Amino acid sequence: MQTLSELQARVNQYLLTNLADDIDEATLSAAMNYSVDAGGKRLRPTMTLMVAQILGVELNSDVLRAACALELLHTYSLIHDDLPAMDNDDLRRGKPTSHKQFGEAIAILAGDGLLTLAFQWLTDNQLSSNVKARLTLELSKAAGPAGMVVGQVRDILATGETLSIEQLQKLHAQKTGALLEYATVAGGVIAEVDDEVSDELANFGALYGLAFQIYDDILDVTATSSDLGKATHKDAERGKNSYPALLGLPGAEKKLSQVLTAAKVSQERLTTLTQADFTGLDELLAYYN
Repeated sequence: MQTLSELQARVNQYLLTNLADDIDEATLSAAMNYSVDAGGKRLRPTMTLMVAQILGVELNSDVLRAACALELLHTYSLIHDDLPAMDNDDLRRGKPTSHKQFGEAIAILAGDGLLTLAFQWLTDNQLSSNVKARLTLELSKAAGPAGMVVGQVRDILATGETLSIEQLQKLHAQKTGALLEYATVAGGVIAEVDDEVSDELANFGALYGLAFQIYDDILDVTATSSDLGKATHKDAERGKNSYPALLGLPGAEKKLSQVLTAAKVSQERLTTLTQADFTGLDELLAYYN
């Protein structure tokens, strides 16, 4: 069983080796590679790979390609999120954001290129037709107007207003959680699990996504720009809703602990349902310690 760091290394190597093959213009290639190669935890594709290997899938090049498609789509969302019309950020992963490096027009097109290439990679492989169709459908829903995109819209419209915890949780379930939920579900799709297991994978991914957002909100208050490689204290400055703002820092930390406890229960249920050893997910949950 490969560890989280070993899976991250495989994702990084696949992206480094294969991304340029599908880009037919030097400036566009430089811009797309710039953001993908900026680093990051690669949590989403490694989650897919970890779940797939737990369920007995051989992690060959086709599985890697499908998993890495999610990193392309995630990177597109970061490029667009950083634009002046959105969050207007100068730093991402310790480097100038794409629009600061290449200008707004090329940054937008680099994001467009990564978004569409993600769906090319989902289908341009030797996985079964049923698996490819299901992955494409699930990622379309997670990334589109019922998932990440509508979460971004809710976030923009709520700026300067005070949401309830329930409203904030729904916003983040779409803006952040949808892709993390897809990441775990995708591992099950590749392994061709039944609906009950797929539903529990979705539950774990949704809880993990909620924990991710709460933790990110906490870091925005407690960490420095050098720690995170991006600007901090942005939420308060921009009138954004966050868990520390609504619950206070101790309340946000308590909420994070409750969500992680629920994720552990889901992890145990996955073991019961599949008779597979899901303790490998402990490495993902350790990110929040």
